[in-house]
Amino acid sequence: MKKILLSALCFVFISANSQTVEEVIQKNAKAMGGLAGFNAIKTMKSTGVVSTQGLELPLTVQIINGKAVRSEVNAMGQSVINSYKDGKGWKVNPIAGITTATDMTPEELIDFKAQTMIASQLIDYKARGHKVELLGQEDVEGIKAYKIKLTNKDDNKITTYFISVNDNLVFKTINSKQIQGQDMEIETFLSDFKDFKGLKFPMMRDQKIQGETFQSIKINTIELNVTIDEKIFDKQ
Repeated sequence: MKKILLSALCFVFISANSQTVEEVIQKNAKAMGGLAGFNAIKTMKSTGVVSTQGLELPLTVQIINGKAVRSEVNAMGQSVINSYKDGKGWKVNPIAGITTATDMTPEELIDFKAQTMIASQLIDYKARGHKVELLGQEDVEGIKAYKIKLTNKDDNKITTYFISVNDNLVFKTINSKQIQGQDMEIETFLSDFKDFKGLKFPMMRDQKIQGETFQSIKINTIELNVTIDEKIFDKQ
């Protein structure tokens, strides 16, 4: 009888700690403030600083939820702009020799379409048609984490999410992007989560390639449901 009771207790322990991918994502959504809360936001404006190669460059991002996004970085007196609206996008980057508004590539359009959504693609994966898979748990720099693979419906690209077992927040992602014509694996570390009207946003993003930080983004201010002129997203 004692052996049976011990076996039953082990079964209860295993069952209590076994999580489905949907349960993990729901916990993450709840920790962030809830998917419905993010979807209810109409607009968002954030300002901050991009740190790269010893430079600190002012950054402004404006979003019309699910429709448009525009990011602008002031680099040595010149504006680097990426703008997307309703399936069309353009960019200006004088540093890279793009001095007039130039159409985005198909890959860039997919990327910036995702950025129009204020909710993360993970907690909103069902509505966007993405596939998710729980890959178990993993220790990442001393943090016990759930590991989830998300396959993007639009381009089949994979993003791996690491969600802290302790607070259910995403603290690391891994994906690949083309940089100077090469596919590079990028690790993004999210930290300094702050609450805005009941919703959490990471104020710090550190991005690494092969273990070396190449870019950090520090957000200083976030404004929700502010007036944004749609004309700023139109090709100039």
